[in-house]
Amino acid sequence: GRLEAVTQQMGYHPQYLDSFLKTQHYLMHMDGPLPFDCRHYIAIMAAARHQCRYLVNLHVLQFLRAGGDPQWLRGLEFIPPKLRNLNEINKILAHRPWLITKEHIEKLLKISEWSWSLAELVHAVVLLAHCHALASFVFGCGCEQDEGLGGRGSLKPLSLGNQCFCEATAGNSYSQELLRINRKRSLDSCMELDSLRERMQRIQVETEGRDEMRLLQQDREEGEGQGAEAGVQAEHCSDPSAGLSPLLDTDGEVTGATNLACYMQDPDFGYQDFARRDEDQTQVFRVQDYSWEDHGFSLVNRLYSDIGHLLDEKFRMVDGLQSSAMAKRQGCEPSVFKRGIWNYIHCMFGIRYDDYDYAEVNQLLERMLKVYIKTVTCYPEKTNSEMFDRFWKQFKHSEKVHVNLLILEARMQAELLYALQAITQYMI
Repeated sequence: GRLEAVTQQMGYHPQYLDSFLKTQHYLMHMDGPLPFDCRHYIAIMAAARHQCRYLVNLHVLQFLRAGGDPQWLRGLEFIPPKLRNLNEINKILAHRPWLITKEHIEKLLKISEWSWSLAELVHAVVLLAHCHALASFVFGCGCEQDEGLGGRGSLKPLSLGNQCFCEATAGNSYSQELLRINRKRSLDSCMELDSLRERMQRIQVETEGRDEMRLLQQDREEGEGQGAEAGVQAEHCSDPSAGLSPLLDTDGEVTGATNLACYMQDPDFGYQDFARRDEDQTQVFRVQDYSWEDHGFSLVNRLYSDIGHLLDEKFRMVDGLQSSAMAKRQGCEPSVFKRGIWNYIHCMFGIRYDDYDYAEVNQLLERMLKVYIKTVTCYPEKTNSEMFDRFWKQFKHSEKVHVNLLILEARMQAELLYALQAITQYMI
């Protein structure tokens, strides 16, 4: 079988891929506070917030393999109240993580027979943040549009042999095979870049794509070239059974979905610019007061053993990726360019670094690059081929993947910082 699309893209940076696969495998398949079927259902809920059929379909298959109740796949009305109560923080973390408070945490931990334990909640929060951020990568690299996993074909485990990317672990023949394939066939060649563009041009984005680009280009607030607000546009599911239930084709294979709204409540709730917040209700998140290194790492590792080490390795791995050519074209050092992208993403979520001059963002990042980064970060389901093509022109394919990995990790860390700070405040 061909390589699954996410690992194929991440394979351009094999050290990062190993780190990602270890984390993914640990979250989904190793010992932890949550039952295995619940883990995959939480992943479905998270991916549905961004209408990411690619991830929803993948985890539907894994949910059923783990012995999950097929009735749950009819929608939120058919799952246990304990799991359904997670919907509120799923919605907030996905779109406006700065709104999460210790009251949200307390509510989940104090609901009589449906209460969560702290360990279970930390596991769930990491899963939510992981899947939200992975949805950004899926849309940003065009994996959602890949034939066969965009809700149009049958759900087969697209992987090397019979191994799904959720189940792969680092240090095995899988990564070695990726290295062999990448040495043999580089997508950086002009021929394959042309093929990539042709594939992207087949996507049906004419109307929505043009409208979104106009909205993004009209937003000049703070001169940062930020995109227009775009919430999740999804129909309300009046009949819960009309949502994604695993349909069997004539060969007995699970087929794709037509509607993800049954996995969401309040589908119109989406990202809003942090700069437009109510000053009396929300304050800037200052990293010197609560950081991953000094606070988040120890808390998450204490409540969900070893996951902190895996996440920390992943954050460090993406920071250590080489980007000399990419930075050189922008006229700066690699570390400066990467920090500009990372801090720009955190800035969009209200996270600020006192030791950083944010004027550098406008100097380092061209307008179309910033529009692309904001769209993939804040409303990835709005990413389209026009933006993809305009952003990609001066980048090699491996560099495009690198930018999307920075988006993935910066976004995930932002969500974790807000959630873990709220848990810390509850505990205090």
